[in-house]
Amino acid sequence: MNNPVVQRIMQFLMESSEYFVVLFIAALSYFIIKKILVRAIHRYFEKTENHYDDILIESNIFSQLAYIAPALVFIYASDIIVIPKYVTQIIAAYIAVNITVFIIRLTSVINSIYSTFEIAARRPIKGYIQMVQVIAGFLGAIISVCMLIGKSPLGILSGLGAMTAILMLIFKDTIMSFIAGMQIMFNDLVHKGDWIEMPAFGVDGTVLDIALYTVKVENFDKTIVTVPTSKLIEGSFKNYRGMRDAGGRRIKRTIIIDQSTIRFLKPEDIDKFRRIGLINKYLDSKLSEDIDPTGCDINKRRLTNIGTFRAYVREYLKNNKNIHKDFTLIVRQMAPTSEGLPIEIYAFVCNTDWGFYEDVQADIFDHLTAVIREFDLRIYQHISDKTQI
Repeated sequence: MNNPVVQRIMQFLMESSEYFVVLFIAALSYFIIKKILVRAIHRYFEKTENHYDDILIESNIFSQLAYIAPALVFIYASDIIVIPKYVTQIIAAYIAVNITVFIIRLTSVINSIYSTFEIAARRPIKGYIQMVQVIAGFLGAIISVCMLIGKSPLGILSGLGAMTAILMLIFKDTIMSFIAGMQIMFNDLVHKGDWIEMPAFGVDGTVLDIALYTVKVENFDKTIVTVPTSKLIEGSFKNYRGMRDAGGRRIKRTIIIDQSTIRFLKPEDIDKFRRIGLINKYLDSKLSEDIDPTGCDINKRRLTNIGTFRAYVREYLKNNKNIHKDFTLIVRQMAPTSEGLPIEIYAFVCNTDWGFYEDVQADIFDHLTAVIREFDLRIYQHISDKTQI
C-alpha cells in the first residue's frame, strides 16, 4: 500500500466515486424510463380499443423523455458534485434541443389524430402544424445556442427587432404559404381528395396532401406534382368537387350535319317515322299546327328531317336511364359554319365516375351516328376524296 502509484489510483477513485454514482444514476434513469416505463405504457395502449393511443405508440414520442432524464440527473447533481460550467451549459443546451424535438413530435401526433376525423379532409391543419413546428424549431435553436454560450435568450430575442426586415425576407415563403393556407381553409377552396386542374403547372389529378409550403397532387397518369400553396391563391385552378357533390357529369358535344342533306319531310317519311314511338307526340303536335289556312303549302307547318332528328335525340336522352333527369338537358342548333350545321347535345350523366361517364357518352354518340341515316342526314367529314358520311 506504500506504492505511490497505488496510492494515487486509490485517491483518484475516492475523489471520482461521486461522479461514478451520478453517472450510474443517470444511466439507470434512462434504462428505467426507456426499457420499463415506456414499454409498460406501450403494452397498456396496445390493449385498449382506442386507436388514438396507437398513433402515440407509432410516433415513439415517449422515448424522447428517456433522453432528457439523464441530463436532468446531472443538473440536479450539480448541487452535490462539482461540475464544470461548460459541461452544465452543454447539458442545458442538450435538454433544450430534446424538448424542442418533443414539441415538434407532439404537434405531429396532434395532426395525425386530427386526420382521423372526417373534417380533416375539408379543414386540414397540416400547414398550421408545420408553421408551429417552424416557430418551435427557430425558438428552440435560439434557446439552445444561448444555453451553450451562457447568455440569456431574452437578450438575443430583444435584439431581433432590428432584424425584422431580414427575418421577413428569410421567412417570406413561409409567411406567404401560411396566409395562402388560411385563405384556402376559410374559403373552402381545396380539400384532400379533390380533383383539381392547373394546366400552367401540369396538374390534372387528385389532391393527396395540403401542407404549409406545397400541395401534392397525383395526376391521372400516376405522376406526382407538387405546387406551391401560394400559387393556388395567386393564379386560378379548376376544382371538380362541385361536379362530384352534385352527382352529375356534363356531356357537351356537337354533331356537325352536312347542310346539303337538310330538307322537308315527305308524307312517306312521316309514315316511316310513325314507327319510332319516341317522336309520335312530336309529329302529332307539329302536324296539328297550321300557320296559314289559305292553302299555301310554303306557309303551313312543314316538318324537316333536321328538326325531327333533334326531337328524336331529345326524347332518346330523356329515356336513357344513365342521363340525369333533374339537370339541364338541351339539344340545340348552333350557328352554321363552313363545315356544316352543328347540333349540340348538352346533358349530364348520373354518375361522375370517369370510366362510366366515357362509356355512356360513347354509347350515346355511337347510336346517334348510326341512326342519323334513318333521317336522311349525313355527318360532315372533311376527307381527301370529298366524300361524306
